[in-house]
Order: sequence, then structure tokens, then C-alpha cells
Amino acid sequence: MDYADKEEFLKEFSEDYGYPNGPKSIDQIRATEFKRLENGTVYLDHAGATLYSELQMEAIFRDFTTNVYGNPHSQSDISSATCDIVRAAREQVLDYFNASMKDYKCIFTSGATAALKLVGEAFPWSHQSSYMYTMENHNSVLGIREYALSQGAAAFAIDVEEAVDNDGLSESLVTSTKISLLPIQRRKGASFPERDPAGDAYNLFAFPSECNFSGSRFNLDLVNIMKKNPERILEISPFSKGRWMVLIDAAKGCVTQPPDLSKYPVDFVVMSFYKIFGYPTGLGALIMRNDAAKLLKNTYFSGGTVAASIADIDFVKRRQGVEELFEDGTASFLSIASIRHGFNLINSLTAPAICRHIASLGMYVRKVLLSLRHENGADVCTIYGTYTSEVSYHDTGSLVSFNLKRPDGSWFGYREVEKLASLSGIQLRTGCFCNPGACAKYLGLSHSDLLSNIEAGHVCWDDNDIIHGKPTGAIRVSFGYMSTFEDAKKFIDFIRNSFVSFPNKCANGNLSRGGSIHFSPEGMERWLAVSKYVIKFITVYPIKSCAGFSVERWPLCSTGLLHDREWLLKSQTGEILTQKKVPEMCLISTYIDLNQEILVVKSPRCRDELPINLKPDSYNGGIDEIDLYGQRYEVLGYADEVNLWFSKAIGRPCSLLQCFSPKFRVCLNKRGDTVMCRDLESRLNFTNEAQFLLVSEESVSDLNSKLSSKADTRKGIDGVTVKVNPMRFRPNLVVSGGEPYAEDRWRNLKIGNNCLTSLGGCNRCQMINFTHKDGQVQKSKEPLATLASYRRLKGKILFGILLRYDITELDTDSYLEVGQEVHVNPE
Repeated sequence: MDYADKEEFLKEFSEDYGYPNGPKSIDQIRATEFKRLENGTVYLDHAGATLYSELQMEAIFRDFTTNVYGNPHSQSDISSATCDIVRAAREQVLDYFNASMKDYKCIFTSGATAALKLVGEAFPWSHQSSYMYTMENHNSVLGIREYALSQGAAAFAIDVEEAVDNDGLSESLVTSTKISLLPIQRRKGASFPERDPAGDAYNLFAFPSECNFSGSRFNLDLVNIMKKNPERILEISPFSKGRWMVLIDAAKGCVTQPPDLSKYPVDFVVMSFYKIFGYPTGLGALIMRNDAAKLLKNTYFSGGTVAASIADIDFVKRRQGVEELFEDGTASFLSIASIRHGFNLINSLTAPAICRHIASLGMYVRKVLLSLRHENGADVCTIYGTYTSEVSYHDTGSLVSFNLKRPDGSWFGYREVEKLASLSGIQLRTGCFCNPGACAKYLGLSHSDLLSNIEAGHVCWDDNDIIHGKPTGAIRVSFGYMSTFEDAKKFIDFIRNSFVSFPNKCANGNLSRGGSIHFSPEGMERWLAVSKYVIKFITVYPIKSCAGFSVERWPLCSTGLLHDREWLLKSQTGEILTQKKVPEMCLISTYIDLNQEILVVKSPRCRDELPINLKPDSYNGGIDEIDLYGQRYEVLGYADEVNLWFSKAIGRPCSLLQCFSPKFRVCLNKRGDTVMCRDLESRLNFTNEAQFLLVSEESVSDLNSKLSSKADTRKGIDGVTVKVNPMRFRPNLVVSGGEPYAEDRWRNLKIGNNCLTSLGGCNRCQMINFTHKDGQVQKSKEPLATLASYRRLKGKILFGILLRYDITELDTDSYLEVGQEVHVNPE
């Protein structure tokens, strides 16, 4: 690492970074409590879930192995002691928010989402009520809208804008805050209870203390304004009438700045503990004012929430305690008992010190990202947030949300960034982060844009990161109390090396960076005259994602090599299985005997090999239909004994299917509508994109030379330098005889009497990082990480080319053979 960079960083942030006045420095914390990160992992998704401390887990383990805990609803001594632990945990949660037990209660839930759901279900909605929420809200907050609308209430989003004075006084907030009301929503056909006087209606306003998309923090003075004088913000709107109650989603914000409930009388605050100290997951809390609790009605009752009930008549007497009334069933008492160890850790550092430490890293990353320029002077990074504009936030939080641009102004897809980051050992988050309002606001996506994206098939967590030239989401890095400058620096270096175009260096993604070669027409003719290509290997892969077998000579058919990718494995849930999710599939070896018409499969997990008859009368599993890669297939199933063999081979229930009717295939989009296929001119079995994949030995050799030159960081699992052979890429054809990557420019090929057309480069995925040794599947970051450094183009990492068999009249004697010459026609 360049120590000058750290020295420069410390000049600006030494008073805030690393807990200078704490019990441990940041370096000591990492060395003693996060040894599992010493493998080079850079974890930058603390907004999603922070990491637990190893000392924290050791303390929990000692606690659980020393003490005995029992169901708090029992009356034994152990159960009474457990009740005391739960009671103490409630107090600790209230202390974290500086909330008086006289005014607030802590209700344990399964998480912040469950707490929000509880409020939505139990709130006293009426047709006079309003549910108001800021645009920048998590989906779990937006979901409360369904309860409001179903009860006849109005719901609407707002944008909050405000010019904050340097003194930050709340008076300036009142006078300068501007609320933009967005369209009012009413549910048609909703039930309308008996009309309430407007002054008696209860309204709910929900906002996050910190936006999980941009990291911007809302001014909590909004709480006092909405509770005491909502007309000052809502002006003459009829929605200012009635009693306004306020809910804060503190799931993200409470990590560094928990709302001070002694200053801001919030009615409801929701949070999740794993956001603060990593463990336990599946536990959160609703902190609720006592007077607000009296208004909520929990319709359902369960064990622990009732004082008495009678089974055969309509009688139930509920408990009076707020916690008892809303905590259905037995509380997760072991998880509750563990949170004190997390709070002990956080309190030893203190929340303000954690906030300053994290903020220093966030500010450093923002400043560097904003300073990055391409060789033509164009900005590299667009950061989303409000830290440079006039809005109602005091400062930014612990995260940085952004997108990256190429020198020509087009966008890098966020999925490309995420995949490359993963190869570099950096874990970050991409997408909209379950915050559709903030995503649309900062990305400038209109309603028509959003609906168009949905029509194009875009849904959460898919790979559609750029649609119509616009990003559909963003990249987010977020820091935790154990994050270091080295984490931030490695991330910045990754961005520089992977996405910034520098002078005297080809633009990122250009295959000419050690990639395809370029000749003049005359030079190409001379080169072709001395280049002689021959087929070195032919490999057939009968079952998708399973091992193939090499042959000297093999017939062709309308789908390419006969029986290639003609079978696949399907899970019990209907999922098509591949090595990406089931790496053990690579351990299944295959072989086809054309004379005996059998497919033979073997696995180290199965004692006997399995012969499968290729004759039509051997199928007895019935005909079915499946959709794969936007195409519909008719498939044949097999008997139970065949499916049981494959289930044992991969360690999960599955069934074997064979492509039955290539002519019965149409292309579908995600809504089931007919659309364009991958390759309408060829008939495909279960291949991803094309009938053939070709690689050259020279290209593989060049890749190996690059892997060897990076031996200091590119070590294999067994401690030796990574070296790959052509079979790592699962090619059908391996050729030899030219320059590395010459195949990039091939347009047509002729092998014997067979003509093939190049469909372009093959986009590689992490499957090429799988190897198997001694019956075990191993995974590394190579060779994909090295390929990404010089074979990247428009979000794809290309190696090898895809081919289509140009068939006119199929000759029954059409075949390919090892040693045949390959005649190429370049672009």
C-alpha cells in the first residue's frame, strides 16, 4: 500500500479515524476481533448487514454454555431468571435511544420490517386518516400504505426540501422547509367505517433517520414540527387536520446516530440489531410511546398476549402490559439474551466515536471518487445524495451511492462493477436497495421510465442494470465500526484500475488491450497465407453443466454436435440446475457410445455407473414443457431409478430431462409474451447462447503467461501458480495455428465441407473458476479475474467465440474430425 496516501488521509481525519481515545485502536480491533478478514476480503455492505465481532461471539458462547435459559412464559426459577434478562435487554435498548421507561416501551420483533408491519396492522386507520411518507423510504415502510388504503385512508408521498442555516436552529427549519405533496392515493372499493370528526382522525407520518440509498440524514426537527404544528408544513392542505403521529425507520440511522427520544418525542421507532453489531439476525424492536400504544389494536391473540380465554365461546381477556400485548408467542429469548454482548462492544467504543470513524472513511471515498477523471477530462463518477444541495439533512451517513461513466459518457452497468469487485475480493451492494423512491429520485427515472423498465422485464435483483441508456440502480459501499482505511483504499484502487481511462492506455473494455489483433487488408492476406489452423480437440457435453468427453471424430446435426447439451437436470422446485449453483455437477462424467446407442454416466458419489438407452422406447417419464433462456422446450423424463442416481450424484433431489421436440420452441419474455430469440437462425438444445464454442490454444497460452506474471497474487488453492488448459472453458472445438485472440476477428469458418458463422465472443462467468481434485470441487478467482483485466467489453468478459452451423441440406455423413484444417474468413 502507498503509505503516503494514508499519511495524507490522517492529516485530515486523525482526530476522527480509528478511535484515538478508545480502549482499542482500529488496527487492534481488526487484529483481535476480525481475524477472518485477514484473507483479503474487503466487506463494504454494512448498510445491508454489519459484521459480528469474534470476541462478541465468544462472549455469547460462554454465556450460553455457562447459564441455563428457559421459556419466559413458564414459572420456574430458570424462566424467572430469563424474564429478568429480557427485561434488562429492554432497558438497554431504551437507553441506546435515550428513551425514558416512563414514556416508552420496547417490543421485540423479528426485525424492523416486522415492527413496521405491526404498526400498519394495529394503527387506528379511518377514511379521515392520512398516511404520509417521504419519497426516500424502504419498501417495508411503503408497505404500510396497503393497510391505510384498505381502510379508506389517503396515502401520499412527499419531497422535503429545506435551506439549512449554519446554526442549524429548528426555527430556520420551520420557516424554510418546503413540502412537495405528490399525488394522493385512494383505494377504490375500500371499506369506509362510520365517519369520524376530522379532529379525531389519526394520521401517520413515516421517514427514515438515514436514507439507505444515499446516506443522507433527515433533520429530526421534523418530528416536533409535525406533532406540534403540522399546518406550518402542510399549509392549507386538508391533510393537516387531525392528530399526526410520527414513525422513524432507524434501521440504518441508529447504527451511528440513534434518534434521541428525550429530544424528539417520536411515537414509533423501528430497528434491527444485526445492523448495529451483526448478531443476532432475526431480531429487532419497536420502540413505542406509551400513549401511542393505547391507540393500537392487536386483533390476533396468542400465547403470552392473553390473561384468559375460553375455547368454545367468544371470550378473551387480554394482558394489560404493552410488551405482553404485542409480542405474540414466545419471545426469541436466546437472541434477546445475546444483544447485551453486542451493546457492550458498541458502548465501549461509543456511538459518537463510531459515527466519526465511519464518516471519515465515507468522506474520503466521496472526495476521491469525485476527483477521478478519464484521459479526456470526463468525470468518472456520479455520486447520489444531498450533501451538496439545500435539503433537510445535517450531514451524510455511512455510505456512498454512485454510478460510473465511460469516457464517452455512457454508463458502466452496476452488475459489471459488482462482479468485478467480487473477483477482487470486494463485497458491495448494487441495485435500488429496496428503496424505489430514492432510486427514482436520484437516477431521474420518471413514471414512464419505471413502467417501461418493468415492461422490459426488469425486476429487483436481476441483471438489467442499463435500460434505454439509463441505469436502473446504483452501486453502494457502506462502512462499519471495524472498517479501515485499507478497506477504502483497496476499493478506490479497484475503481481506478478497472474503470478509469488514463493517457497512453487503451480504454477499459477495449479488447485491443492485449486482446484481438488488428491488420490492414494487405497485412491480413499475408497473415492468412502463413497461418494454418487445425482442430486439436473436439468435446461433446451431453448433459448441461456436467463433464464432457473428447472424440476424434463426431457427426453433426441440425443442433450442432450430435447429442451436445441434449439433457439437463431439473430440481424438484423446477429450477434448471447448473454448476453456478451446483458445482458438484462437474464431477459427473459422461460418454456416448453411438454404436450401442447408450449414454454412460459416472460419479465418485455413486458406486455404479449408469447406462441410459438412447432409443425412444426407453423413455417412461412422460412428456413435459420447460422454459429456459426465454425459449420453451418439450422434454422427455426418465424413470425413478435414473433420477435417484443423479440425485445421489449431486446431493439433492433432481430429475433428468431430454430435449424432445426442437421444433416446438418459441421465445418468451418474463411476462410470457413471444419475443425475439437468442439465435433464430439455428436450432439449439440446452446451450446458453449458441451451438458451438471455440477457443484457441494460443489464446489460452497467452492467458497462462499473464497468470504466471501475476504469481504474487494469483496462487491456486494448492499453493501453486494457477495454470489453465483449454478444457477449463468447456469448448466444443479447440484449434491451433495462429496468433492469440485471432479468433476475435473471424467472421466465417469452413471445416471440410461444413460452414460455420461466428456470432461473436463468449461472455465468461465464474464457472471457469471451478476445478475438481480428489472428488472435491474447488473455486478460486482465476482465471476470470485476470481475463477481466484485459478482455472486458461493454460489461462482458470475453474469451473464445460462439459459432453457428450453417446448414443447407443436412448430409448424413457430415462430421468434424481432429486434424481437419480450419479455413477462416476474417472481418
